[in-house]
Amino acid sequence: MILVSSTPVQPPFDGPAGSPAQSGTVEKAIDVLFHLNAASSARGVTAIAAALGLPKSSVHRLLATLGRRGLVEQDEQGRYRPGIGLVALGLGALEREPVVVAGRPVLEHEAEALGETFFLVGQRAHEIVVLDKVEGTGFLRAAPRVGSTVPVHATAVGKLFLAFASGDVAFPAGALEAFTPKTAVDVGALRAAVAETKLRRWASNRDEWIPGLSVLAAPVLSGERMLCAVALAMPSQRLEEFGEEALARRVVAAGRRIAARLEGSGR
Repeated sequence: MILVSSTPVQPPFDGPAGSPAQSGTVEKAIDVLFHLNAASSARGVTAIAAALGLPKSSVHRLLATLGRRGLVEQDEQGRYRPGIGLVALGLGALEREPVVVAGRPVLEHEAEALGETFFLVGQRAHEIVVLDKVEGTGFLRAAPRVGSTVPVHATAVGKLFLAFASGDVAFPAGALEAFTPKTAVDVGALRAAVAETKLRRWASNRDEWIPGLSVLAAPVLSGERMLCAVALAMPSQRLEEFGEEALARRVVAAGRRIAARLEGSGR
């Protein structure tokens, strides 16, 4: 249910507009929202305050205001989680993304045709972010959600961005994390995979990030500038059954259709 307080709530936005007090309170409210979004389950006031280093009274006031706008909700135990208001804000932002508008019909068509999940992935603030997805009827319905960031070195889309948009997404610094036994943790091997990706103009990831999951991805290009990537995620066994090359051609064609729609020449 949406949080409702039975006692008067002190307005958290103290001070005139633009004042340091107001700016600091807004930042704290945003910190609360990001903390709840990252949490694996609903959190109580004490836990939120401890995690963010804030007084419980301040957290309570922030939650009260956020709750009145539907940005946080309480579960049956009175703990807090992201509210439905965030969904509305997120969808509003997505609807203004040209690549999402252009890509959605293509994702829907391909997901229905193959019964597997298709993603649209872009670069935001030098990170790779899931912009949209349409789930199929098969494996890993809990795959990365919209708004999630994905690792550069262990994903097909990461290799694409390193190949076609290296100015926006850089090779990871330091040691590469091994998500599975098949994750490439050697920088030389990763550079070789990126070079191959640029040559064939599509990328693959077999069990490198999530065990049992394979991904094929292709760029959405405007000329030689990469706007985003389209990706197909499916069980590794299913990939073997369909054949990687045949599926890659399909994903490449989907990327070209999205690019054509962005240019106003596709359906």
